[in-house]
Amino acid sequence: MSYAIIEAGGTQLRVEPGRFYDLNHLEGEPEASYVIDKVLLVNNDSQITVGQPFVAGATVEGEILFHRRGRKIIVYKMRPKKKTRKKRGHRQELTRLLIKSISIDGTAIATISEEDLKKPVLVSPEESLTFDEDLVESDEDLVESDED
Repeated sequence: MSYAIIEAGGTQLRVEPGRFYDLNHLEGEPEASYVIDKVLLVNNDSQITVGQPFVAGATVEGEILFHRRGRKIIVYKMRPKKKTRKKRGHRQELTRLLIKSISIDGTAIATISEEDLKKPVLVSPEESLTFDEDLVESDEDLVESDED
């Protein structure tokens, strides 16, 4: 399994091809290619390359899927005995990035296959909460009878 540790959006992440990650807002249009050259470490199946601070010639290529906003964070400040209260909210701007390949000196060491690109990456909240009626054969299976 190949992976890389990158620095993007002010954070360090362990990334693998075929997965998507939510990063702090990155400049770019949705469905555009995005190349990250700040690679701290590359693991190619058991061969580890560590940079000082970055691995020379290593890049991680991804695709911007969409931009979104994160969960709301409430900041509440209160000074006791002064009747002073402040309530503020914040939502962080995020970018969802799909990692396509990891390469060193132009040679791809890990890529995502074309079959994996065709699979749906995102699941809407409505789809994840639906009830599968095929699992229950009838309503009688759900109700216990008191017949003895």
